[in-house]
Amino acid sequence: MNITFTNITGTDLEPPQPASRLIPDWYKNTDSYTDKEKKVTGGVGTSATVKKCMPVFDAMTAGYIITSPADVWVRIENNSQRFDWAQYDLIAFHPVEQAPLHPNKPPYPAYPKWQNPWSIKTPKGYSTLFIQPLHRESLFTIFTGIVDTDQYTAPVNFPFVLNDPSFEGLIPKGTPIAQVIPIKRESWDIKIGNKKDYNEQTKNSIKLQTKFFDRYKSMFWTKKEYK
Repeated sequence: MNITFTNITGTDLEPPQPASRLIPDWYKNTDSYTDKEKKVTGGVGTSATVKKCMPVFDAMTAGYIITSPADVWVRIENNSQRFDWAQYDLIAFHPVEQAPLHPNKPPYPAYPKWQNPWSIKTPKGYSTLFIQPLHRESLFTIFTGIVDTDQYTAPVNFPFVLNDPSFEGLIPKGTPIAQVIPIKRESWDIKIGNKKDYNEQTKNSIKLQTKFFDRYKSMFWTKKEYK
């Protein structure tokens, strides 16, 4: 499968990267085991840290990361957020009245919006999930959205809110602004598990208890690849 990112600006840009190439420093600097000692701590407990949690790893490394192509300076002026940048048409705005009841509504007249310099094309039957880059510290949070990028290939922009409404300062070039994850469109029906399903999960739970370390990874996990 291919996902195609096309630069619409006509200028040189740092291309989107697989999320696995932009793993944050906090994760890199976390030891795999508390006190750097691999041990059992009682019962089925171990000294493993979040570094050994594959669900966190899979979320962090899923898809691709779009980064800011230029520095942005944020300031508060006349009870409004102002954004300055040296290059590119980088920030636009939505009137706050377009989402007046959103739980993250800012105390200002408008929602800022990253102007995405990339159009995205996915294979037939695949949409794209756009989310705040996962498990990464950030000054802002974008609005999550899903777009049918096999048909709609215009750039998808990213409204956002500053996590601290009073923040003033620099959002540096290269800051991750969106995590881009292709997803297959399928129809789903909800089902409540029966006795067979209960027995299956019980067997899995018992199987997990046969090992202390890397249980999920060694027994159930499947590697995901985004190149």
